[in-house]
Amino acid sequence: MKTTVLASLLLSAFAAQAAAPDTARTQPAVEKILSDISPARIEAYVRKLVSFETRHTLSDTSSETTGIGAARRWIKGELERCGAGRLQVAFDSHTVPASARVPVPAEVVNVVATLPGSQAESKDRLYVVSGHYDSRNSDVMDAKGFAPGANDDASGTAAVMELACVMSKHQFDATLVFMTVAGEEQGLLGAAGFAENAKRKNLNIAGMFTNDIIGSSRADDGRIDDKQVRVFAQGVPPVKEPMSDAMRSWLETGGENDGITRQLGRHVKEMGERYVKGFKVNLIYRRDRYLRGGDHSPFLDRGFAALRFTEPNEDYNHQHQNVRTENGVKIGDLPEFNDYNYIAQVARVNAAALATLALAPAAPRQVQVRTKQLENDTVLQWAPNTEPDLAGYRIVWRETNAPFWQGSEWVGNVTEGRVKKSKDNYLFGVQAVDKDGNVSVATYPTPLR
Repeated sequence: MKTTVLASLLLSAFAAQAAAPDTARTQPAVEKILSDISPARIEAYVRKLVSFETRHTLSDTSSETTGIGAARRWIKGELERCGAGRLQVAFDSHTVPASARVPVPAEVVNVVATLPGSQAESKDRLYVVSGHYDSRNSDVMDAKGFAPGANDDASGTAAVMELACVMSKHQFDATLVFMTVAGEEQGLLGAAGFAENAKRKNLNIAGMFTNDIIGSSRADDGRIDDKQVRVFAQGVPPVKEPMSDAMRSWLETGGENDGITRQLGRHVKEMGERYVKGFKVNLIYRRDRYLRGGDHSPFLDRGFAALRFTEPNEDYNHQHQNVRTENGVKIGDLPEFNDYNYIAQVARVNAAALATLALAPAAPRQVQVRTKQLENDTVLQWAPNTEPDLAGYRIVWRETNAPFWQGSEWVGNVTEGRVKKSKDNYLFGVQAVDKDGNVSVATYPTPLR
């Protein structure tokens, strides 16, 4: 009898192992998306945005050729044209009160293009990617002067438009939202309005990327670095109110690097470097750069996982500057200072991450690690996913001082798994895997006592 039970267990374990999908291969559909991303189209988008002379949030809204109103109408029309009915394109508008950078109440208008998910069990899971289409001069209140904003942030806006146009030709299980926002330079106003509305509606935003200043591969000292992008990923949020039980659990178990934003960042690095050969995703464990902010911040503040993409070395002569020449040096944020092949590479990293996230199952829920008895193995359990194409789950681990996952074990379509490694010595996570080998972000376990 014991022999029969043991044989059955071994057979089940062997079957689970044999059924493991290939999670290391690249997906042809994703490779096709990346190959279709065009530096020439991105450059054309940037130059068209610059042609509006200024896109300051408080600039003219009635002209058909200049100001932010003309810019947003052009963006909307272009997304409707290239989306050919597959994208749901709309203005997302709200009025902001007077503040330090908004002298009177003003309308802030985002342009939002939604590609609905095709799988019923996944379509309510959203991935948002943004760039801000407003621009500024040295004086943030100058709403009339020439403010080309070619890098900050026509580069990010053009990348998002290109992503929307290319990716709309494909189907994904989850929903993708391509968003160009206004009001960033006046205080992250467009992104804050969208994020607040998403929180109020209890939308399932599983990840958000902002692309801001991704246009140049040249540093202020002339160095060229076109082989990497910085991705900023916040850890434990700096809250003022009493610490939540979940946050306390992270800190007690050494999981301060395992919140939802860091897990999202690991996925971006893994997929970006897998699909964009020779290009590094430099994951930085900070919310943002010193003295700067971006449109991911309002999402972080409302509990969503959110990342910022930015070029590796910035040249401040070409950001937030009036266009002029001083001592023979041309200053200003002009399209000639952008590297359009580099922007396309950053867009490809975005595309690889977004596509694989939207094709993969949701991250496992209610993941717990059993701690009620002393043992050297680690047992984890979780709630089952609902996707029909789910193949099963894998457990991942790394040493406590390692930034990225070092090992994994396929456990099959079960809701509990055991690995021969001590929970005292390693950090663990659980990932859901579909039949094509698409892998979710990992979920860090809470202790089950």
